[in-house]
Amino acid sequence: MENRASDSVLPLPALPATLAQWVAFYAGMNLPVLRHTAQAFASLAATVDSVDARTIADHVLEDPMMTLKVFAWSATLRSRRQTTELETIEPVILMCGVEPFFRHFAELSTIERALATDTRALAGALRVVSRSYRASAYARDWALRRRDLDTEVILIAALLHDFVEVLMWVCAPAASLQIQERQHADRSLRSADLQREVFGVSFSELQAALVREWHLPELLISLLDDHHANHPRVRNVLFAVNLARHSARGWDDAALHDDFEDIAGLLNTTPGHVRDLVIPADILRA
Repeated sequence: MENRASDSVLPLPALPATLAQWVAFYAGMNLPVLRHTAQAFASLAATVDSVDARTIADHVLEDPMMTLKVFAWSATLRSRRQTTELETIEPVILMCGVEPFFRHFAELSTIERALATDTRALAGALRVVSRSYRASAYARDWALRRRDLDTEVILIAALLHDFVEVLMWVCAPAASLQIQERQHADRSLRSADLQREVFGVSFSELQAALVREWHLPELLISLLDDHHANHPRVRNVLFAVNLARHSARGWDDAALHDDFEDIAGLLNTTPGHVRDLVIPADILRA
């Protein structure tokens, strides 16, 4: 019997077909941010004389796309004599200056505006953003439990881990919807295989190329590379991303059993203790 998911596949608009083409497509793009981010910075700009770098950084870290924009911008300002990379947001703002920051980001395009006429794609993009924010919270909590000195970098890595998926929802919504529908019809399909089939490249391959293109800090690049999962910090990020993705499908998702096992190994505890840590109390009681 023919897979019913194929019935809903529509002709897609012309898209880049290779890794190099996708990198060129996104490299100079004015990355969109969340609407609430644009509104927050418009308000902060009106009181620029009383705003400090920590307040700005906290707002940046509420939005994976804004976080990415700030790192990409800071790389363009980095002096050749600067040997120390700035791996978190607050030092970047201190280096660049508060007023130059607000001047540069005076006009922010938004995800909501870009997808105003495509509610399904907008919902898809916002789901990924919400998932990324949850992953960053898990990653930060576990890094603190592990007494890691680079807690904020680990948080940022988890926040940025799925930024390519957000970009695809914004710039290639029809193709992203096709992948979503096929995975809903057949949960055994591997995401990377579908991504290569539809986009010509996997999201992880494109992410690795883009973070190099935008000259993100080397520590952050290494934490975003799932191939280095032998390192506890990378596992911290990866397991947080996995938990956020699987729990978004419901706390009864079958993959959560393996997630709890992985996290227990990372934190040197038991899967049952991990379960109690991460599942909301009202759901545990139920």
